[in-house]
Amino acid sequence: MQIEIAAAKLAELGHKNRLEIFRLLVKGGSKGVPVGEIQQALDIPGSTLSHHITRLISVGLVIQRREGRTLYCVPQYAALEDLINFLQLECCVNES
Repeated sequence: MQIEIAAAKLAELGHKNRLEIFRLLVKGGSKGVPVGEIQQALDIPGSTLSHHITRLISVGLVIQRREGRTLYCVPQYAALEDLINFLQLECCVNES
């Protein structure tokens, strides 16, 4: 992973609301969480939630899936694992 990509992902997760959204999605698992449930759990306006979800989508941490009339947000675990691996990649390499 390039440092610019990692920085973009971390920047989006660096916002309190986006981090709360992402943590909620991670708890929900790979099936995703309906947008309405996210809004209710976090008690934020729909337009604000939409903005934050769009930002998480833009860096590849979340995708959306529609089932009938329900829109689900799904965390991208591979992207999260890549980010964690990037952060740990050179852990302790200079330790003597």
